[in-house]
Amino acid sequence: MNKEYQSEYKNLGLNIAYYRKRKGLTQMQLAELLEIDRSHMSAIELATVGVSLDVVFKFCRIIDITPKELFDFR
Repeated sequence: MNKEYQSEYKNLGLNIAYYRKRKGLTQMQLAELLEIDRSHMSAIELATVGVSLDVVFKFCRIIDITPKELFDFR
């Protein structure tokens, strides 16, 4: 993960957490649906690791939002 984009990763992590909670899912439940480890799910939300587009697209399908909505940083 390029540190130059740290604020964008942080905003992405906040949006992922927001939509996950809005859907009523725990990190563990979402991680299982995404087929990733719960600790990796946490690291994505905390912006300590980058996230692949495969995970982003799968997340959007699970949560039923568009990638545009996910990347619409408030």
